[in-house]
Amino acid sequence: MNRSTIAAQMYTLRDFTKTAEDIRSTFQKVSAMGYEAIQISGIGPIDPKLVKEYADEAGLAICATHVSWDRLVSDLDALAAEHKLWNCKNIGLGSLPEKFRTGQEGYREFAKLMSGIAVTLKEQHDLQFVYHNHDFEFERFDGLTGMEILLTESDPAVGFELDLYWVQAGGGSPAEWIRKVAGRMQVVHLKDMAIVNRKQIFAEIGEGNMNYKEIINVCRETGVEWFVVEQDVCRRDPFESLEISLRYLLDTL
Repeated sequence: MNRSTIAAQMYTLRDFTKTAEDIRSTFQKVSAMGYEAIQISGIGPIDPKLVKEYADEAGLAICATHVSWDRLVSDLDALAAEHKLWNCKNIGLGSLPEKFRTGQEGYREFAKLMSGIAVTLKEQHDLQFVYHNHDFEFERFDGLTGMEILLTESDPAVGFELDLYWVQAGGGSPAEWIRKVAGRMQVVHLKDMAIVNRKQIFAEIGEGNMNYKEIINVCRETGVEWFVVEQDVCRRDPFESLEISLRYLLDTL
């Protein structure tokens, strides 16, 4: 991990990326706080060429995205072209579609479908599909969690973008799961978990209770390429939250 491989997830700033003007301004602010890369997610409708122009203007690489399942299924060639335009190798799916959350059979069906998409992206476009988890994948079905099914029954072409907060919220060990997906995790999502009034809340990295020194070391050991800072809900200005997390990560380099 170095500064150039730490990225800000734009979903954190989704309230400030509704228009082209907002996106341009937000990219500039993210760059000014010290980030050199971003993940595109939750932005308003904008010409992909403008996204690239504004990212270049701010000196930001686009390391990954979150896109809709519908586009992955029905618009894959155009999606691949956009990512080539952005010099972005990692195409991410932010969540398991509701229709597959039906127990073992649903997870198995989805593992097969996402495998087909991942193989096509890799073989035809030299791009990487990555899957982002939440906590519900850690529900057990006859002794197996949904995440275990997705990992063991998907093609090796499928990459995993572990969200370590949600791994912990689901009762999993972040370090253990990083090792489980070793060689298949190009991008990781970093956020911290704090306890306030006996409830789990999102926190800036280093402001919560997760063992981030261990987490970063295991990510390094397993060859993670991109360290993406995301905070679903912020208790302060989200720009400030992203900057606090960046400062902590830079202090651990």
